[in-house]
Amino acid sequence: MLAGSFSQVCDDWEHFLQRKYKPVNPVESFRTYDIAKPSVVKLYKEQHQKQTLDFVIRSRQKFSQLDKAHMGIWEALEMLNELKDESDNDTELSQIEHCLQTAEALKRNAKKERFDDWMILTGLIHDLGKLLYYFGAEGQWDVVGDTFPVGCRFSEKIVYPEFFKSNPDYYNPAYNSLYGIYKANCGLDNVLMSFGHDEYMYMVAEKYLPQEALYIIRYHSFYGQHRENAYTHLMNERDHEMMKLVKTFNSYDLYSKSDAPPDITKLKPYYQTLIRKYFPDKINW
Repeated sequence: MLAGSFSQVCDDWEHFLQRKYKPVNPVESFRTYDIAKPSVVKLYKEQHQKQTLDFVIRSRQKFSQLDKAHMGIWEALEMLNELKDESDNDTELSQIEHCLQTAEALKRNAKKERFDDWMILTGLIHDLGKLLYYFGAEGQWDVVGDTFPVGCRFSEKIVYPEFFKSNPDYYNPAYNSLYGIYKANCGLDNVLMSFGHDEYMYMVAEKYLPQEALYIIRYHSFYGQHRENAYTHLMNERDHEMMKLVKTFNSYDLYSKSDAPPDITKLKPYYQTLIRKYFPDKINW
């Protein structure tokens, strides 16, 4: 790392923390990070510093064993409910409430949009990978937040890009060019993403869900692409088609957030039936 680079990143730190925070943003201002909780800024600062290529490789090896727990999907939802996502600037609801809001929004439009029931199920389980926090993650910085490719240049369109100046890969000539270790249009399957709940849940669900559902789970936090189109140069034809699904899903994931919590007890029987269609009673985590 270049001398003094970290101090340069921190020059505006007090400015970040002094920004006025609005607890729940209206729809038109979701993901407005110039007005953010101090906890959100701190999380991204640590995430951008520590998500290196080496860290991602080690994390994938560690968690791909799926030897952390053996339990069912609804049990996992209830366990996840104990976690407060420090990266979420847009809702104060619990995790299970957010997951049900997403699933219910998809279910309401299922007939109109011709969604298969796996899409509704994806809404319910898309954030279950956050259980990483209880299974040996180093903090929330390697569990939640936006994801991005490592091993190539960090895009300026990622949230708080200035914080990447404290990441050693930022200064590594093997990693800081446009393509880095990759080739043009190599496909996202061949790209290593920052490690977190998306990749972990993809590993957990890989044997059970359609490829479209798995793709959504794997890339639903990849805002640098599905919102900013910053990594099109790494995508192949399959990615371009599948990313359309991610963008559709994101509109339900993000804009279903509201202050009105769903009735968990009332909704539970429907979702338990849907879960049983795709998953056994217990799976490895």
